[in-house]
Amino acid sequence: MTYDTLVLSAKDVLHLLDFRDCIDAIAQTLCAHEAGCSRGPVSSGLTLPNGSFHAKVAAVESRQRLFVVVKANVNLPGNPARSGRPTIQGALILLDGDTGQPLAVMDSIALTSIRTAATAALAARHLSVETAHTITIVGCGEQGEALLRAMAVVRDIRRALVIDHDTGKAEAFAERMSDDLGLRVESTTDIAGSIRASDLCVTCTTSRTPLLYREHLHPGLFVAAVGADNPAKQEIDAAAMASSRVVVDSLTACAASGDLHHAIKAGAMSGHDVHGELSAIVAGRIPGRLNENEVFVFDSTGTALQDVAAAIVVYERALAEGKGLAVLLDDRHPTRSHPGAA
Repeated sequence: MTYDTLVLSAKDVLHLLDFRDCIDAIAQTLCAHEAGCSRGPVSSGLTLPNGSFHAKVAAVESRQRLFVVVKANVNLPGNPARSGRPTIQGALILLDGDTGQPLAVMDSIALTSIRTAATAALAARHLSVETAHTITIVGCGEQGEALLRAMAVVRDIRRALVIDHDTGKAEAFAERMSDDLGLRVESTTDIAGSIRASDLCVTCTTSRTPLLYREHLHPGLFVAAVGADNPAKQEIDAAAMASSRVVVDSLTACAASGDLHHAIKAGAMSGHDVHGELSAIVAGRIPGRLNENEVFVFDSTGTALQDVAAAIVVYERALAEGKGLAVLLDDRHPTRSHPGAA
């Protein structure tokens, strides 16, 4: 017999996936990866006439069950002006790795935003000073909001300084997030002063030139750079990377398309200079922060291991709460409901 496949919208994903549980799920998946209980992650892409296409694949064993995820996103920067559609659109397919059954098809953009922020927060849990309470957010879009919410889960954030090339957007972000989180959130245009006053900094932009330089760094700072996900993008200057302890989500991916790529290209670093991958730190194979003076940069391009961790949480909660639309993809055979479904 075959099982129905759950179709889950962006609203479903946002309802089912909270930051705390996503952070914990990613930690567990990274430990499973270090223990050899995963396949991949693998990433591939191609250019399109008006943008690009990217696909990410990974598999992980969770509670004696093998889950496989395939995420496909199309990035078309001209979409909003041309058609009113979002710049990035896509879908994620979660499959049973033992039977091949497609378990769920869900919106990938809401999930990606949450898992990106959750991964950065997991890095902050291990690499930032425990007393961190002030953060700079560079980039006041959806990802900036997710990052602020996720960082507030792992650290006692009391003040946030927010920056965007669109000052009106930064001001609106500050007002909204102050009300939502009960924090002191201030918009500013002074990136140097903001970082100087901060324990944490996150960059989540589409910048093609560096935003953060070596002179911005100070003892104890933790930086999460999540914007550079292709070779054309860059947020952290090569000298700033070289003078920090660099941790990556994937050495291969970051060397090819993250801020690490630019540091290597400039001759400021090699892959051997990287402190390690986040999975090794979370699993305890290599140390994280050793003292309060170290400066860490977490370079994150995003991997399918993060996607599969988040997707499993969404899927299992959807079953428990009866969410989503059940669709029979292979209608040539009889069907019954998902195991464990109400």
